[in-house]
Amino acid sequence: MLRTNLAGRRIIKSCESLRLRAYRCPAGKWTIGWGDTGPDVHPGLSITGEEAEARFDHRLATEFEPGVVRLLDVPVTGNQFSALVSFAYNTGLPAFAGSTLLRKLNAGDFVGAANEFGRWTRSGGRVLPGLVARRAAERELFLTPGDGEAA
Repeated sequence: MLRTNLAGRRIIKSCESLRLRAYRCPAGKWTIGWGDTGPDVHPGLSITGEEAEARFDHRLATEFEPGVVRLLDVPVTGNQFSALVSFAYNTGLPAFAGSTLLRKLNAGDFVGAANEFGRWTRSGGRVLPGLVARRAAERELFLTPGDGEAA
């Protein structure tokens, strides 16, 4: 099973930032930890840093990594996989599943897929600078040959 490498985890964490009290993200979802929007996140929830790390690792291993693997019809490198997990962690697996990015990738158009990252920079109808930066980092990792450093 593919795992998100260190570079992919760094993108997620640098873009999500650690929040130990539940808050509403720009998309209006209750969020905590490293961008965790799991079903148990609610107003007033507080967690420790250790709990945030455990929640992050758990959601990657049980939701996003297997979810991305299930959607792939082509082999990918560790860097490509990690970029895709970061993307899905932010957009959600249903959005990734219906994306042109995934359609192009599964058709073998890796460059076309890479160029789709930059189309996902809006939340609430507005372009967000943080999403622009995240998609650029994901695209760069996706286009970087190899598997990257294990987390």
